[in-house]
Amino acid sequence: MSLHRHNPAELAPPTGFSHAVTATGTRLVFLAGQTALDTEGKVVGETLPEQFATALGNLLTALRHAGGTPADLARVTVYTTDVDEYRAHAVELGRTWRRLAGRDYPAMAVIGVVRLWDEQARVELDGFAVLDEPAPL
Repeated sequence: MSLHRHNPAELAPPTGFSHAVTATGTRLVFLAGQTALDTEGKVVGETLPEQFATALGNLLTALRHAGGTPADLARVTVYTTDVDEYRAHAVELGRTWRRLAGRDYPAMAVIGVVRLWDEQARVELDGFAVLDEPAPL
């Protein structure tokens, strides 16, 4: 599998994302939206940064169980109920991303939404990854 991140000089320098990602590999993993749910299905964390850490951890757990690693992520979309709050915590969220997923950033977008499935959820992440190994039997 090979992911190549494209960040052209003609565009503003990316912070915490890549402008484009090209991928070659044999298997796509589509990751469902993950919020800050614990193993009992309850939203945990009061603040957006707390919920972001749990939601990202949940996304990475699903990816790991599909045979992937954070470096395999080609695209991640973040949905938040408060874009201003997300921007206010961008530095902290970036530190959380690097701690959990490393410094290989996928193509990303942050989208403001009115609400998420669980009313207490403040953030949700979904995405897809490209893996080189064949699917498990």
